Amino acid sequence: MEVEQTALPGIGLKHDFLTRKGQRVGVVSHRTGRRDLVIYDKDDPDSVCQMVKLNDEEADALAELLGAPRIVQRLNQLHQQVEGLVSVQLPIPDGSPYAGRPMGDARVRTRTSASIVAVVRSGQVFASPGPDFTFRVGDVVVVVGSEDSTAEVAGILAEG
Repeated sequence: MEVEQTALPGIGLKHDFLTRKGQRVGVVSHRTGRRDLVIYDKDDPDSVCQMVKLNDEEADALAELLGAPRIVQRLNQLHQQVEGLVSVQLPIPDGSPYAGRPMGDARVRTRTSASIVAVVRSGQVFASPGPDFTFRVGDVVVVVGSEDSTAEVAGILAEG
């Protein structure tokens, strides 16, 4: 699927795509942080027939609803393709030595060969977090690797 990006001088960016049924859908990202979900008129692709203005919290909720299931679906597809690969969801428990510390401090990949592919915090998904991402108690860490390596990660996050 092709997503077109258009700069809107003084406003921000517009991303849009065409659905299989020929409906053009887009998101206008304003420099202020506001997002507009737009649906264009089928007969006039420059004319908006529906628009929903979203604040940051609403945009995050919509992204989570649309994105989190896709991450899980892609992981499940990957599991079917690669024998021995598993994904687990591990909480950062109260008392974890990594609560309040950057993810890189745990050195998960170096120590276990497993990968942290996402962190879910209060319903928000942080896909592919970098080493400077700071863990918090209650975060759910999505880890991909072998059964043994993901079990090692569970131990690291709980006990160090």
